[in-house]
Amino acid sequence: MRKIVLFLLCVWTWEMSAQKLESNPVGYRFTDTKVLPCTSVKHQEYSGTCWSFSGLSFLESEIMRMGKDSVNLSPMWIVRCAYIEKAVKFVRMHGKGVFSPGGATGDIFNIVRKYGLVPAEAYPGLNYGTKEHKHAELDAALRGYITAIARDPNKGLTTAWLPGFEAILDVYMGSAPASFVYRGKEYTPQSFREFLEIEPDEYVAVTSFTHHPFYMPFAIEVEDNWDWGMSWNLPLDDFSALFEQVLLKGYTIYWCADVTEASFASTKGYAVIPMITEENVDPEEKEKYLAMNSVQQRMFVLNKRRPGKEVKITQELRQKGFDTFATTDDHGMHIVGLGIDQIGNKYCKVKNSWGERGQDYKGFFYASYPYVAYKTINMVIHKKALPEHIRKKFKAYSVF
Repeated sequence: MRKIVLFLLCVWTWEMSAQKLESNPVGYRFTDTKVLPCTSVKHQEYSGTCWSFSGLSFLESEIMRMGKDSVNLSPMWIVRCAYIEKAVKFVRMHGKGVFSPGGATGDIFNIVRKYGLVPAEAYPGLNYGTKEHKHAELDAALRGYITAIARDPNKGLTTAWLPGFEAILDVYMGSAPASFVYRGKEYTPQSFREFLEIEPDEYVAVTSFTHHPFYMPFAIEVEDNWDWGMSWNLPLDDFSALFEQVLLKGYTIYWCADVTEASFASTKGYAVIPMITEENVDPEEKEKYLAMNSVQQRMFVLNKRRPGKEVKITQELRQKGFDTFATTDDHGMHIVGLGIDQIGNKYCKVKNSWGERGQDYKGFFYASYPYVAYKTINMVIHKKALPEHIRKKFKAYSVF
């Protein structure tokens, strides 16, 4: 009898502790509510090519969505081809445009349309003596070369400048494969794209800003949008609802967002916009909290690192963030699912390109609904994932 009583006491103590933890949660604990197929987490390492890693991760999920076998595509193939396009445009602009390793969401689809796709093993892009992508020297060499060419030292460009630029890419990244063998069959980059049935025109970029008309496309004014790619503009209510709607339909999202918030803690597994109020402070700590200045109060709430109330995001707040550079074009990622925390807040599950090591969720993290509503620059989805009422409004302005 004594053993039974002790056992029941232990159970009761554990249950009470669990209830106390739920009412006063420490840390973030997530439960997936929807997860879509995706390939393994990759690492962009020392390269500014998140846009390529995340864009291809998105296409890899699209390939699986269409019922095909999974494939790991080559981010460095896209990077190489994009550098050629950037160089041509930079020279046409007499060196006044943007030339950098960064890119925008539209780059993936423009490059795939013109140059095709290549599996990762056919073009690893590592030809400079390291096992990881380390692009500082490559970027500096390309930048120095193309800047000199754009100055037009001969007072008339020669036919050698572009082959010279491509020669640098060949030395550092490897020569472009005219064809390759994949699973026993020979392909060219274009025939491989056709085999995978990736149609770039089937995808659409969307955003939400008030300095351009709604339901029409415009080029988002960020530095990495060097090719002036267009995004369709939606009111915030339609835009923020899209994330959940698209994922519930079985489509993933290619996501470009700001990651400069102090509450962006991807290595710990979350990105949030916490409300800095007394409501997010334990009762026994309120006196201490109220004695702080506003900066100290903000850091106090952020350092709690646990779920709480978040800021209500309005169209005006989102626009102000973009206009004042509080929201900047920082990082490309891949949204692959939905989840909730232990108090019921909703999140998008995000696949990152910073590897698994040192990451609480092995390369994934959870971005709250307020975070994606506030900090998204734009996102790309399959056109079929758009709700019909939005498709109809887009068609009113263009063949869509």
